[in-house]
Amino acid sequence: MSTQTAARGGARVHVQKFGTFLSNMVMPNIGAFIAWGLITALFIEVGWLPELGIGDSADSWVAKIGGWGDFAEGGIVGPMITYLLPILIGYTGGKMLYDTRGGVVGAIATMGVIAGTEIPMFMGAMIMGPLGGWTMQKVDSLWDGKIKPGFEMLVNNFSAGIWGMLLAVFGFFGMSPVVTWIADRLGEGVDFLVNNDLLPLTSVIIEPAKVLFLNNAINHGVLTPLGTNEAVEAGKSVLFLLEANPGPGLGLLLAYTVFGKGMAKASAPGAAIIHFFGGIHEIYFPYVLMKPKLILATIAGGMTGVFINVLFDVGLRAPAAPGSVFAVYAQTASGSFFGVTLSMLGAATVSFLVAGFLLKTDRSDDEGDLSAATADMEAMKGKKSSVSSLLTSGAAASGPIGTIVFACDAGMGSSAMGASVLRKKIQAAGYGDVSVTNQSIANLADTYDVVVTHQDLTDRARQRTGTAVHVSVDNFMGSPRYDEIVELVRQRNGGAAGATSGEVADDGVDSDVLRDDAIVLDGTAASRDEAITEAGQLLVASGAVEPAYVDAMHEREKSVSTHMGNLLAIPHGTNEAKGAIRRTAISFVRYPGGIDWNGKPAEFVVGIAGAGNDHLALLQKLAGVFVDAEQVERLRRATSAAEVREVLGGVKV
Repeated sequence: MSTQTAARGGARVHVQKFGTFLSNMVMPNIGAFIAWGLITALFIEVGWLPELGIGDSADSWVAKIGGWGDFAEGGIVGPMITYLLPILIGYTGGKMLYDTRGGVVGAIATMGVIAGTEIPMFMGAMIMGPLGGWTMQKVDSLWDGKIKPGFEMLVNNFSAGIWGMLLAVFGFFGMSPVVTWIADRLGEGVDFLVNNDLLPLTSVIIEPAKVLFLNNAINHGVLTPLGTNEAVEAGKSVLFLLEANPGPGLGLLLAYTVFGKGMAKASAPGAAIIHFFGGIHEIYFPYVLMKPKLILATIAGGMTGVFINVLFDVGLRAPAAPGSVFAVYAQTASGSFFGVTLSMLGAATVSFLVAGFLLKTDRSDDEGDLSAATADMEAMKGKKSSVSSLLTSGAAASGPIGTIVFACDAGMGSSAMGASVLRKKIQAAGYGDVSVTNQSIANLADTYDVVVTHQDLTDRARQRTGTAVHVSVDNFMGSPRYDEIVELVRQRNGGAAGATSGEVADDGVDSDVLRDDAIVLDGTAASRDEAITEAGQLLVASGAVEPAYVDAMHEREKSVSTHMGNLLAIPHGTNEAKGAIRRTAISFVRYPGGIDWNGKPAEFVVGIAGAGNDHLALLQKLAGVFVDAEQVERLRRATSAAEVREVLGGVKV
């Protein structure tokens, strides 16, 4: 199975590389496509300003002044689409493989295939351009270093000219018929889909391909050439809208805005603006990768948009790049604005409804890891995304790291334990001078070098500490991100100055903080909420908190999970509930069969009520216990409250 998976992954990578290669020939020249589309929209006979006559008609005042009729006849629309755009693509393809020299020969070779056909030869340019660059490089290698001084320019110029001539002849006689046949077959395929009302089904391929960065092979390799050919004949093409419609992505991001959770919900509105108005579609890809079933929403939205476009017989005059609403409207053919607008609104609406339903009915309380999904997106893309920093924390200014802070709502529970675990790792690496503390988000100041938060709270922390490096975790006890932080410290601070113990004195566990009657070795709860109630009621029974504090513990769990990882959960109340705490106390409940805590196992539930900072030492001990497999096993085997207290009191941090 692993071999099959690797094969599929390898095939995907090859398709991505091919698509990227095609895209790299087209994208640098999108400005020329846009210019051609605008000229077409403005100046052709059915355009906005046909009387200027520079589009395709000589019957204009320009043609009738000063004997310019012969010059103006035919306009510039035809020559641009027939010669300029394919030659630009051919030149770019050749230059990609062999710099300017390859570009020149690629352009010459492209001219041959252009002259041998009667249709805009974009596919021919994508073949002959790179072929010209690659073969010219091979030809030059035959006499590299063998040319006598003084004859280099002569040989280089004539070799490029002769080889370019041969490729042009080959393109005219050999490649033109082949590419024309391929274009005809692809055109027939599109006609079949249109005539049989099957064009919306293309979204089943295009929408997943976008998320997997396979869209370039489809969009720029097939849709743009076919759409351009269709636009020459009909003045517009619906093919330009199959991939560029921003509606499906907009609907998905709006659904996250309304029904999402945590970091995804907080970042979705900004992502929607960038996607819809900026045309950067890849910004919504991580939201799909977090919950792959949401691809159904974008497919449904895409199919709706295509269906409306076909129903109203609308299209664009040229590619819309990037896929912004502004770029779409700039290329919309006259008479198509209503249908195009309706297609974007319809696609967004359907995508929103489907995604909203899937998010609302999602039984998992875990909203997903947007940072991990963004990393997956960049891995598939093969390079850093231009918008990833808008979804995850960006790197702060370079320089030594002196202060690291863990931040949570109250600054006394999960953050204290996470800080304890990371502090040990930092000290073990020999960086005892690096301060690792914990703090509530409300009290954060922009004075820290690194801020570590649960993934649900990162956006809130970033608002207060914009210059820091922000690290999102979902497991405070054993997150792999801690090792990344240690490595970051090593890179920034250089060699370690020597380890320091950083240990606190072991005075045991204060019997007033963790009483024997607050320790239960066989919990009766069967769910997360029941476990929170059980741990909270122990605190109430011990006189540490008022009954209202238990409700605050449930409220706290709704905002961010208190599952720490390593089988431990530490439910506690909100900041607003501190008034319900009479004294600092902790309850301990063991569940031998385990509790499903937001899809993660929890065998040990520690209820926390922190009136001040005097419970932090015990939290540090808890952290030390639950990163030590041997100590966890001792807690599993414990048969009395005294044994539990012994384990918790005998661990140094």
